Amino acid sequence: MSTKKKLLLGAAGAAAAGGAGLDVDEVFSTTLYDGSSSAQTINNGIDLSGEGGMVWIKERSASQSDHALHDTERGIKNPIFANHTVAENTYYASNNLGITAFNSDGFTVASGVNMNDAGDTAVSWTFRKAEKFFDVQTWTGNGATTQISHSLGSTPGFWLFKRTDATGQWWTGHYDGTTTRLLQLESTTDASTSPHLAWGDFPNNSTVIPPTSTYVTFSEYLNVSGASFVGYFWASHNNDGEFGPDSDQDIIKCGSYTGNGSTTGPVIDLGFEPQWLMIKRTDTGGAGYNWFIFDAMRGMPVGGADQYLSANLTDAEAGSSERFKITPTGFQLASTSGSFNASGGNYIYMAIRRGPLTAPTDATNVFAPVNHPNDASDVLVSPGFTTDMVLTTKRAEISNRYVATRLTGARVLKTNATTAESGDYSQYMEFDHQNGVFWKDLWGNQSAIDYHWKRAPSYFDVVCWDGNSTEPRNHPHGLTVIPEMIWLKRRDTTKDWYVYHKDLDASAPETKYLSLHTTHGAYGGGHWYNTAPTSTVFTTSDSPHTNASGGSYIAYLFATVAGVSKVGSYTGSNSDQTIDCGFASGARFVLIKCTTDTQNWAVWDAARGIVSGNEPYLVLDRSDAEITGQDRLDPHSSGFTVAGNFTTGNAAGQSYIFYAIA
Repeated sequence: MSTKKKLLLGAAGAAAAGGAGLDVDEVFSTTLYDGSSSAQTINNGIDLSGEGGMVWIKERSASQSDHALHDTERGIKNPIFANHTVAENTYYASNNLGITAFNSDGFTVASGVNMNDAGDTAVSWTFRKAEKFFDVQTWTGNGATTQISHSLGSTPGFWLFKRTDATGQWWTGHYDGTTTRLLQLESTTDASTSPHLAWGDFPNNSTVIPPTSTYVTFSEYLNVSGASFVGYFWASHNNDGEFGPDSDQDIIKCGSYTGNGSTTGPVIDLGFEPQWLMIKRTDTGGAGYNWFIFDAMRGMPVGGADQYLSANLTDAEAGSSERFKITPTGFQLASTSGSFNASGGNYIYMAIRRGPLTAPTDATNVFAPVNHPNDASDVLVSPGFTTDMVLTTKRAEISNRYVATRLTGARVLKTNATTAESGDYSQYMEFDHQNGVFWKDLWGNQSAIDYHWKRAPSYFDVVCWDGNSTEPRNHPHGLTVIPEMIWLKRRDTTKDWYVYHKDLDASAPETKYLSLHTTHGAYGGGHWYNTAPTSTVFTTSDSPHTNASGGSYIAYLFATVAGVSKVGSYTGSNSDQTIDCGFASGARFVLIKCTTDTQNWAVWDAARGIVSGNEPYLVLDRSDAEITGQDRLDPHSSGFTVAGNFTTGNAAGQSYIFYAIA
């Protein structure tokens, strides 16, 4: 929704409640697409025609393709290139190439021209103009030191100035709240020791003039009279942003750090989990190091190889090792490379927050059960949204229950086993797709089912950490509400699954746990350090299962969202009973587990059928084929109805937990 529309719709309540701010997904998008032999429209939900902004495109697979930048101030078809000093390229406009339209929900790009070549893959980063996030300005030089105005309403942390009518460098500014730097985007040079050449009244004096909430100073030395310029401005915030449902969230931060040369590198506290990072070494020993761009769509897996593009190069996407570890509050350097973490090296960064910031209102936007086509071995299984976690298994044959997440990349755990996470599974699966997971002969032509989740506040989150043998260990999360169910697994070695559920004990559920890979009922134990989770953290002990030094771990967090999901419990009655989840059109996914007896983790879904009659169900703790020919669950508009005389799900007097999604 545009800013103008939000103002109109929210005017009545804004004065009393402060109004709702924009969401991350309304102002920024990383969108992947496959090159085409014809023009294609990229729908990313960003209103460029109404609000304005900039689109940055780079072909990922092509080794000789430019970083092309188009913006709404200069208009369509005339890109400038991050890796060149050349002028605005008018060839594109005269030949109807490049971006040919800015739309209310994205943009249209012509075929070919290193942005849409058939057979190549591409990435686009879209930045919408919005206060406290991003702005674009154009001006004509006047040969004098000039205050170049912007509309951020806050002090920029990063900005790019480029002459567009003739050859000119990318005058690149970075401000971390203390130091104003001058670099060149198209170059590997270190930060200039004379930033006043651009950001001061040079040649009249050598004083740097820091940016302000209304302008950036551009020296007469560079502000050539009669020349055409474009400027891109990004904000930086530290607990003073105005995004999200309460208009109090930060979504962008520009900062700096000093490397320590260790695989346990500096911890960068952003206050949020990033989905996009740009990093550049700036000290005098850093000459020759590139501008590195990472994003979660192409892959920033915790424990895997981070995929990067270099803004100053035409090179194809690369990445063979882990450079950093994403955390719920920022990132930690995990490389000794001079590009990222040389001892004593100085680095700057710009980070953009992972969205969304608001709880979902439609379950179909955050969850989908999808049957694999059984006539294709290589197939994109699409839920209609970007997949953050997938649980997959064959239906009619013995099969492991594989679970994988975007946060950990092409690696899998098995809910039916205690084994360590697999090695690289990229020969079987790809997460770098806009709408779903691409499976490469994982199941062949076998009938299989996928369950896809999207991370969203109040609904579902994923957290990774490295153990440090301390207790209590508080683990930050981004759920924004108290987790009601948690699945926890050590990734690097064979260890049990541990499950927390709010209804395992009436007074102290944090003293109990279940095991996802077994049929056992609830155990007593201190794995949660007998500490209830909160809306910001959950707690573990220093057990080898939860926080041993050198171990790597993952947790999946689930909660109730009215009308979308329900984490709850009931007592078996040995007769049909309806479980009211507060839904309007019934449940599309139901997970049930008995906590007082040895029964399976049973799963039903709408893709395979939840009907008034026999329907199949799977169990997560075994590799058995799905169970068929039984009527165990019936549909109900408010949730589901569990059949009587069903020991696994409705034995008289037994206690059951469930997780249902509308």
